[in-house]
Amino acid sequence: MGLDGAQATLTLWLVSASFFMQALDTTIVNTALPAMARSLGEPPLHMQSVIVAYSLAMALTIPLSGFLADRMGTRRVFFWAIIVFTASSVLCANAQSLWQLVLFRVLQGVGGGMLSPIGRLALLNSFSRQRLLAALGFASMPGLVGPLIGPTLGGWLVDVASWHWIFLINAPVGVIGCVVTATQMADGQIAKSSLPFDLKGYALLALSMLLITFALDGFSDLGFRGLSVIGILAFAVSCVLAYIPHARTVQSPLYSLKLFSIPTFKVGLSGNLFARIGCGGMPYLLPLVQQVSLGYTPTQAGLMMLPVAAAGMVSRSVAIKLIPRFGYRRVLVGNTLMVGASMLILSIIYPGQPLFVHVLLFTFFGMVNAVQFTAMNTFTLKDLDDNSASSGNSLFSLTQMLSMSLGVTVASVLLTQFTALIGKNKPENILSAFHATFACLGVLTALSACIFATRASDLGNTGNAGRVSVDDLEG
Repeated sequence: MGLDGAQATLTLWLVSASFFMQALDTTIVNTALPAMARSLGEPPLHMQSVIVAYSLAMALTIPLSGFLADRMGTRRVFFWAIIVFTASSVLCANAQSLWQLVLFRVLQGVGGGMLSPIGRLALLNSFSRQRLLAALGFASMPGLVGPLIGPTLGGWLVDVASWHWIFLINAPVGVIGCVVTATQMADGQIAKSSLPFDLKGYALLALSMLLITFALDGFSDLGFRGLSVIGILAFAVSCVLAYIPHARTVQSPLYSLKLFSIPTFKVGLSGNLFARIGCGGMPYLLPLVQQVSLGYTPTQAGLMMLPVAAAGMVSRSVAIKLIPRFGYRRVLVGNTLMVGASMLILSIIYPGQPLFVHVLLFTFFGMVNAVQFTAMNTFTLKDLDDNSASSGNSLFSLTQMLSMSLGVTVASVLLTQFTALIGKNKPENILSAFHATFACLGVLTALSACIFATRASDLGNTGNAGRVSVDDLEG
């Protein structure tokens, strides 16, 4: 379906702005964590729940978005997603304690989790097939820029104003978005006879994700003992296992098990999950180590993240050229090892080193990390057909957000344990705990190369990106 030019253009700009704000809020908080900790009276190394709450809530919301759009209409769901995102942003800015901030970040994640998938549906309703690819490409660009400038903008706002403004800047954009949505956005046709939502399947998967995060975070911050953590993790695994017979018997499962009969999807999804756990902790650790142990201000820490993001954007084109030449197996195995090495080498950073050394190390990580995401994403999604594309993309998006949450949680657990063991909770020794954490994450990431080495296949068209959107390439 196509709209008149002006209305479609306004919808495109609206969706682009929503992609930008949702992506911005995944990284803008990272450089502000020490300032938040001082304001709320918390240790700076125990603020990971602010990031985890947002990404985990987004992951839990993704499976609901399509169902709600079918039942309530695209415009209505998008309108309320903006309201929830904007209102919770204002609440975050007024939080008086860590638990309040985490609660409001959960609400923000719920709103943000709706914006991207519903925004894509809005573009489907607004543009013809001939113009849709260009529209999706245009709308995805702000989503790339958001993470790029997020750490720098967050650090600058902390220095010139306060951390509260990293949330308050969402308010005017949200108000304008509500007006444009209500008056200009096309509404998709409400489904009249679609299959029921798989509530039981959703509950099993959601509970497993919550339990895994709760167990690891509890081990880090709540003083859970080893047996308690193992018990909670075992319960989480049992929820995942219970989903298998459920999906075989229900008429319309949340995610069909047929997806895992596609070799590239099955291997790519597992490789993505484990490789991203290591990578996912880095946006949390890098701004933190700079401010806690290297003496950087928030603005300086944010500026130091620019080489990471800029190198990543440039390197995506490199990955697209490497894959047809060397094949997925070689690229994924070799680059996964390089990503692990780029984390491991960060254990040599110290205060007083020349600035170019830190820039060089961060840039190297940004380059290989972007190649990794591009290769993993295209490999995972390239063989999905018309019947599996929608469900496969949804499950893949959920896995991305879950791995981001787990990455921060695992990094926090390692940092907390090493701070107690190596640093002995003394500020002057905390840098050694960071070094050990970087080394562990590097080894963990390098080990995930085994998944691609033993199971990844180069069968099929290595250049096939027909099922892969610009957002998927972004990672």
